[in-house]
Amino acid sequence: MQTFLERKLQEHSQGQRLINHYIFTDSDIAVVDDLGHIFQNHQNFHLALTFRNNKDQPLNSGFIAVRGTPDGILRAKVFLQKVLSIYSSKYMNASRMLGDQLALAWVVKSHPSFDTRRFTKAQAFVEEIGGASVLFLPCATYNWTPPEGAGQFHGMPLDVKVVHFKGSRKRLMLESWNFLSSSSDSSDMLCLILASGRTKYDF
Repeated sequence: MQTFLERKLQEHSQGQRLINHYIFTDSDIAVVDDLGHIFQNHQNFHLALTFRNNKDQPLNSGFIAVRGTPDGILRAKVFLQKVLSIYSSKYMNASRMLGDQLALAWVVKSHPSFDTRRFTKAQAFVEEIGGASVLFLPCATYNWTPPEGAGQFHGMPLDVKVVHFKGSRKRLMLESWNFLSSSSDSSDMLCLILASGRTKYDF
């Protein structure tokens, strides 16, 4: 992700003025509705993260959005570099699972003015963290996970934009793809798989 953002930053410095916004997701995520409104409705953020009301793991790194302006890319890159540094120094023992999320939460929660009580309400908010303007989006809409043990893909709330098929729920991915691809238009979305295994949706 850092390499990708660095390349885009270089493209801007070389005079390429086209603005593209970027969304990085885990490979077990499905985008089921247009996400352009994130950048249209929230004008003053550099990167966006998703949160839930979970004391130990309030942030899920499976969805990260970056505003594609030079300033947005630069500040997001610096912020994520800090997360990487904390991950390397504190959470390498959890490298197989959750280490990145623990590092992300550490960077956010260690900011002196941050109020973790904001994670208890599923409402979007913006906070300045380490020189970056961070938009926090509720997982209930932008990183929703089907109930554990669901026998089939059904019962998804109507406002869900992003579905995350964690763990055993991955078996539902093909069924949901067949259903959603027949009922939605994603022709304006370029999707490519990065070497890291994440998926980048470029609007």
